[in-house]
Amino acid sequence: MIIDAHHHLWDPADRPYPWMDDSVAPIRRRFDVDDLRRATAGTDVRRTIAVQAVHDADETAWLLAQPAPVAGVVGWVDLTASDVADRLASIRSSTGGDRLVGIRHQAQDEPDPAWLARPEVVRGVRAVASAGLAFDLLVRARDHEAAVALVDAVPEGSFVLDHAGKPTIDTGDPAWPDRVRELAARPNVTCKVSGLLTEAGADWRGRPVARYARMVVEHFSPDRSLFGSDWPVSTLAAGYAEVLRTTGDALADLSPTERDAVFRGTAERVYLAGAPAQT
Repeated sequence: MIIDAHHHLWDPADRPYPWMDDSVAPIRRRFDVDDLRRATAGTDVRRTIAVQAVHDADETAWLLAQPAPVAGVVGWVDLTASDVADRLASIRSSTGGDRLVGIRHQAQDEPDPAWLARPEVVRGVRAVASAGLAFDLLVRARDHEAAVALVDAVPEGSFVLDHAGKPTIDTGDPAWPDRVRELAARPNVTCKVSGLLTEAGADWRGRPVARYARMVVEHFSPDRSLFGSDWPVSTLAAGYAEVLRTTGDALADLSPTERDAVFRGTAERVYLAGAPAQT
């Protein structure tokens, strides 16, 4: 069995997604669970984690209402609010709220690269950690210093680095290994082997995507690495099955136990240890 630890569902007709400009026109449409089931048909993916894609509490509520294979949701809450703990409690008491497994904020889109290190944000992430939820780090190179500061400020938290820290594979990123090593040195950080094909650009088949995937697992270890498809964003580069196959080929040297950790075990431990049975 495979757990896809990172995918999205959305309907731009329900709410605006500011990042959906003409560069992503092919995915600027509704993607729902029926689409997800079609995409994963013929694969061993049985459970998934749906991840927020806009700063909107209503989107989180919608994601929590989705049926199987969605087993958990990484949602959104205003981390700068003074009542983050109360807002999290309200989400969890709502329909499907027991499937909230994490929180994410698209820090990469904030004008301030130090946003994650702001005192009010650190306070909010402490509330996330106190609630027993993971916090996903969606960051680029410019946000790295603030991300490290946040992780160090909340040592009791569980952090998940999305898309391997978004290396610029298409243009080369010589500083990326150092960034990965610095976060991997923090034992409360895990890393998603996800989003690499789109970061590599349209010519990803001729670029060292596999090397980046292997380096994630080498630095974080299989027990702190987890597979994510980043579907449907990934369809800008390749179909679901090809993303899964490419990741598997890149990690073909892993032992069966290590492979199971990356494709199931780590996600289960980080996100789903307390999640209810699917319906």
